[in-house]
Amino acid sequence: MKSLEGRAAIVTGSAQGIGRGIAEVLGREGASIVVADINGELAEATAAEMGSAGIEAVGIKVDVTDTDSLDGLVQATVDRFGSVDILAANAGIYPADPIEEIDRASWDRVMNLNVAGAFFSFQACLPRMREQGYGRAVITSSITGAFTGHPGYSHYGASKAAVLGFMRSAAIETAKQGVTINAVLPGNVQTPGLDDAGEEHKREMMGSIPMGEFASPDDIGWAVRFLASEEAGYITGQTLVVDGGQLLPETPMALH
Repeated sequence: MKSLEGRAAIVTGSAQGIGRGIAEVLGREGASIVVADINGELAEATAAEMGSAGIEAVGIKVDVTDTDSLDGLVQATVDRFGSVDILAANAGIYPADPIEEIDRASWDRVMNLNVAGAFFSFQACLPRMREQGYGRAVITSSITGAFTGHPGYSHYGASKAAVLGFMRSAAIETAKQGVTINAVLPGNVQTPGLDDAGEEHKREMMGSIPMGEFASPDDIGWAVRFLASEEAGYITGQTLVVDGGQLLPETPMALH
């Protein structure tokens, strides 16, 4: 595929975890990277580490639930790099809560970050992408909600299914404007968040993955890199599952 040199990429929630993996892959492929995260200090530190590895990167604090903050992010990106070519809308949370413990505040927090955050991130970038006649947006969704469920993640699953509904309609609206919008659907990814879930949870999850290993953040990054390429310009409104085959077995017996 063509190098991403000359392209500017905003990656939300990229100070660590999956987002950092996405940002590093896009950066190694030549893109200039905006490490956008609610933790501004960590975003700057991550950008500095990427810079030490030869990637042009800047860290910017952003709140994806705040449209003014997102407008400022887009303007800062244009001021620094001259364009906004790629948006990886990755920022999100995945708390584990039984249904009876999910109150209005916790429900709204998940929906605001995971759904509204992705929507308003795209909305903020869209005018510039339309003006350029070029844009690639890739949302980090999940197999949870879109295809699977898991106890404790009813609000999370609902949010990750919801962003796909937004994506499909947005793809139709922008199809003739040089702008595509797609989604990657990770399974279990080796991140600090997965470690926080505990060893028993990790063992259970590993037992459902035919490849017998968790994805790395880079694995998700390479899927985003494809959808963010010029060559993927005829693909929009689609999903790409990155799960090591987790969705495939009909029963646990299929893995033995």
